[in-house]
Amino acid sequence: MTLTEEQIKEIAENLDIGMRCFYPLKNGEIKTTPDFLDGDWIDQDTEPWQETLDKLDENWGDYFEFEKMTSNESFEIMTDFAETVDNQNLQDRLFKALNKPKPFRNFKWEIDNSGEYRQKWFDYKNQRMIEFVKTQIE
Repeated sequence: MTLTEEQIKEIAENLDIGMRCFYPLKNGEIKTTPDFLDGDWIDQDTEPWQETLDKLDENWGDYFEFEKMTSNESFEIMTDFAETVDNQNLQDRLFKALNKPKPFRNFKWEIDNSGEYRQKWFDYKNQRMIEFVKTQIE
């Protein structure tokens, strides 16, 4: 399976927002759908996605589905990022957030209120998502 850097980036971005990503082994046109069994999409109307869902169901063996990160893998990325932060005060706050109940929400709050580190976090996470996708195609 050979994907372009742009396709890898597209898959990484879609996985990051909770979508399911499928790569047709024959023509290479990426298909994405919400994960109707997870998160905000539970019990939502599938009608806008029905054509894609039907194609996937009819030709399941023709597609490679990219896996989403587990919560443990996502937590590891947050921890790894916190280790790279050169602002000791923020680094301490991030580690405290990760060690309290609801670490994802607490980490997000700290990052959202961290000024320039917010963009650094997004860049770091995006790069790690791209690496995650690449491990699945190797």
